Amino acid sequence: MPSSLTRRLIGFPTLTSSRKHCSGAHSRRAMVTLVVATTLDPASIGPASALLAMPGWHPGPFLQDMASFVNKYVRLLKHDNSSITEDHLDKRWEAATGEVVDDVIFLSRHTAASKRPALTIHPIGVPHLREDEVPPAGGKPGWAAPPNTRMGPWLRLLKVIAESHNLTPEFEVTLEATHHGPVIDSPTMFVEIGSTEEYWKRQDAAQAIALLVWKGLGLDGGVPVGDWHRNNGKGKILLGFGGGHYVPRHMDVVMKTDVWVGHLISGYSLLMEDNGDAGIGGTWREAIKVAYQVTKKAFPGGEVLAHLDQKSFKSWQKNAILSFLKEENINVGKPSDFC
Repeated sequence: MPSSLTRRLIGFPTLTSSRKHCSGAHSRRAMVTLVVATTLDPASIGPASALLAMPGWHPGPFLQDMASFVNKYVRLLKHDNSSITEDHLDKRWEAATGEVVDDVIFLSRHTAASKRPALTIHPIGVPHLREDEVPPAGGKPGWAAPPNTRMGPWLRLLKVIAESHNLTPEFEVTLEATHHGPVIDSPTMFVEIGSTEEYWKRQDAAQAIALLVWKGLGLDGGVPVGDWHRNNGKGKILLGFGGGHYVPRHMDVVMKTDVWVGHLISGYSLLMEDNGDAGIGGTWREAIKVAYQVTKKAFPGGEVLAHLDQKSFKSWQKNAILSFLKEENINVGKPSDFC
């Protein structure tokens, strides 16, 4: 039996099957959201199967050997490869169908040494890597995808869904720092179930993620959650620097406010080398610049504010970062500035 929340989320009438953004009097092209799942990953195909069991889906065109399914303006792709190696899915879809990809959501598993069960959301990129380095998990050195504007609102929605399905406190609901690929130009996020095979296969976790996508994209007949286009370009965006992989200081702000979320560059991705009189080396400046530029691109008209986990830095690191942010005209916000 579906839960009362499940019935509530899937019980609305069907809306129109597409959305369009106007780019001129004679130019109107369909804008779609890609949801991407791989059969190799139970934490990916599980939520995808639960989502496809909900009303309104019908088969769409194949993209090479990938099956697709259509529901309103959403296109769910199923493939048999590792998602972090599926570069340029947005451009490949556009070339095959003529539909412009507005944003991309990958369903995936999360792994962690702690093995703690978790439901996570994060942006992607490896902006800290040097050109001669080989990314260990997809992407390309010095690159980051524009962050999906839905991340902050969806994290707060995921918390509500997880609580209503009695997944918390067993499962932690959290953001992760920016990491891995694939290379893509559209605003992108990963939505993940962690952290071991036992949890990747959990049907209640899969159902929670499916409901997140269903309600978050407005497939339930409601208003889509976290759609920046509907926000008239107004709002503050948190651009996080510092802290560990689960960015607790940034998480605290995001969960207590209605702030939007951009890139989250952890301390391990801000590579800083104290070279004495020669200055501070490392790729930290490049990582900051790329993270800011693509976050600004994802939120046109928005106010992007850097938020530092100040206690995670040594004083010389914090001073160098603050000085560089000032040089780049990137404003810094305190937690109270995001309220």
